[in-house]
Amino acid sequence: MFVNFFLELRNAKLPVSIKEYLALMEAMDKGVADYSVDDFYYLSRAALVKDERNLDKFDRVFGAVFKGLEALPAEGVAAEIPEEWLRKLAEKLLTEEEKKQIESMGGWEKLMETLKKRLEEQQKRHQGGSKWIGTAGTSPFGAYGFNPEGVRIGQDKGREGRAVKVWDKREYKNLDDTVEIGTRNIKIALRRLRKFAREGAEVELDMPDTIRSTARNAGYLDIKMVPERRNKVKLLILFDIGGSMDAHIRVCEELFSAARSEFKHLEFFYFHNCLYEKLWKDNRRRHVDTFSTQQMLHTYPPDYKVLFVGDASMSPYEIAYPGGSVEHWNEEAGQVWIQRVSDTYRSMAWLNPVPERHWSYTPSIQLLQQLTSNRMFPLTLGGLDSAMKELNK
Repeated sequence: MFVNFFLELRNAKLPVSIKEYLALMEAMDKGVADYSVDDFYYLSRAALVKDERNLDKFDRVFGAVFKGLEALPAEGVAAEIPEEWLRKLAEKLLTEEEKKQIESMGGWEKLMETLKKRLEEQQKRHQGGSKWIGTAGTSPFGAYGFNPEGVRIGQDKGREGRAVKVWDKREYKNLDDTVEIGTRNIKIALRRLRKFAREGAEVELDMPDTIRSTARNAGYLDIKMVPERRNKVKLLILFDIGGSMDAHIRVCEELFSAARSEFKHLEFFYFHNCLYEKLWKDNRRRHVDTFSTQQMLHTYPPDYKVLFVGDASMSPYEIAYPGGSVEHWNEEAGQVWIQRVSDTYRSMAWLNPVPERHWSYTPSIQLLQQLTSNRMFPLTLGGLDSAMKELNK
């Protein structure tokens, strides 16, 4: 079963190595997981999954492989279902009234004792009947049948609502690249945006050069040092703030926090709805302490990578016409300033917290997509990953 689990993970395109599988087997041999299905799930996930984006695939494979007796060969049923697993899961799901009802029918102990006996005695697949583990019968154990008290095994969903316990119920939450992201996940995605260079004092050992130099010196050790590798990416983030963006404050804060910890060369400014002639850094002083957008274009050289963060949801007039701003009279249209940024910085992307399926219903989003040459991405793990690839070009 464990070998099949490993092979199914590989078939699902998870990067699982033999070394990781052997580490899991060693942990199992030492009794790390014992007979707890939760412990085995978390142990195998920790040993085999290296990237959070693969957790959803892992959960699906785990649920399919350890689904129940229906996944076993039709001939020669052989399985060990520890009573502790069923007992603990039942304690989570049964009410006091249901427990009393079970006791009146013979009790949990009797039910588990009978199930163990059936597993020891049964030699082949059964359909119908009232005794063996099978399908479409009145046995207390199996699937697609009827019994007032039993253990459901190998059935995709409930029918009569009478099962005392469901053996193959999956209770692990999936994680994919469309869910709301957190600071730790953002950091992982942002790490794709890197450009390393060695600078500063020589503080790291250069192993290849040390080996070559030592060999040239007939075996006398000749240590070579090099400066530390640092991420040289320069990032400029422009945050839309206020109005409809109030609903997205949390995710923007997580992005901001993650970016600050990942990039040494990071600058940021705020704007409202669309980019105009002025920006600011302190929202409490945005009317008196501003920074000229033209000055920004001259202060930060073209090697900076620009990331807009905003929902792009506004009246199209705010983008396309002078005087379209809702807060002041802008002499030049917002699209003029967007184009200037695009002309100055080759690497540019826009992250939008609005779900991508809604973009086609908002004219301003479509307009900004055109202005940014379709470099707008949803603010999800997948979208952030795509944006980092765009900025790396």
